[in-house]
Amino acid sequence: MQQPRISERPLVGLFGSESAYRVLMYLENYGRGYASEMARTYGISLNQVQNQLRKFEELGLLVSRMEGPTRVFYFKQGPVSDALRVFLREMLERLPEETIRKYYRERRRPRRHGKR
Repeated sequence: MQQPRISERPLVGLFGSESAYRVLMYLENYGRGYASEMARTYGISLNQVQNQLRKFEELGLLVSRMEGPTRVFYFKQGPVSDALRVFLREMLERLPEETIRKYYRERRRPRRHGKR
């Protein structure tokens, strides 16, 4: 049986802002990410994304590390973030197909050389 599709509106309200919601959904879907990549994906300001990442890191939900010149963010393992990730994964599976195609099925690696 197919799960019912949901609206993003209640989720945005639950997390308090669209940027907070988007940051968490991005990280759950891709496993890691950096601020400019998230801002570009959703068409929101870099400053909003950076503020959310900083807030979630201060709360202990995220951790970051430098990879070359880029600060990359991940979920921190722990009971609260693990439970949050279960919830986010469930919500990702229930989003409308159009939303999934638009934001969560981006090609993450370049095409293999010679592949058509």
